Amino acid sequence: MSSAVAPDPSRVTTPVDRGVIDLLGLLAYAELVSFFRLASDAELAPTLADKAELAAFAATEQAHHQVLRRKLVELGVDPEEAMQPFIAPLDAWHAHTTPQTWLESLVKAYVGDGIAADFYRQVAEVTDPEIRELVVDVLSEEGRAEFIAAKVKQAVAEEPTLAGRLALWARRLVGEALSQAQRVALDRPQLAELLAKGDSSEERNGDLAAVSRIFARLTESHNARLQAMGLAG
Repeated sequence: MSSAVAPDPSRVTTPVDRGVIDLLGLLAYAELVSFFRLASDAELAPTLADKAELAAFAATEQAHHQVLRRKLVELGVDPEEAMQPFIAPLDAWHAHTTPQTWLESLVKAYVGDGIAADFYRQVAEVTDPEIRELVVDVLSEEGRAEFIAAKVKQAVAEEPTLAGRLALWARRLVGEALSQAQRVALDRPQLAELLAKGDSSEERNGDLAAVSRIFARLTESHNARLQAMGLAG
């Protein structure tokens, strides 16, 4: 007989609890979508070795999704309900950033997923140690960033004219990612409250003001990612 814990929404009673559930639901759906996207990218890869690498990364994302689902059930929450509020904004982000080439898909996986991971880690900083460790674990890239950066850097070295176009694409990805993240924070005030708790600024003009400052700081690592791919001007 299965001993799985049945979801019990009544256990989620405080704003902090709701914020944590939102974080886990958002991340669970993001990992699911990332699985499908990387699997699709694998089909476009030019070599069998590249296909195998991306397929392995996709499998890791699916495994992370299952970990998050189990945690939500453990907390007494229906995973489908926890993910539901984030389907529209994440689907909109992907619809607005459809890559036209394999290299664009790699840049999207590196830049888009990178800034999203920064966002999730920032929120997780103010959760309890168990949740924080879980989030850090499921955001583990396990070599993906290095693989993507090396592939893009090699392509740019072989065809320097790609650099400008891919750098412009990367900037667009960041803008779209921040726009959707702000939408999520506006629609989910308990999640914004968690994020605001991680704001170290002395200016405390409300959760959304703190969120805006944090989003601005999330772009600081963007140049480092561009440099890693050979796209920094």
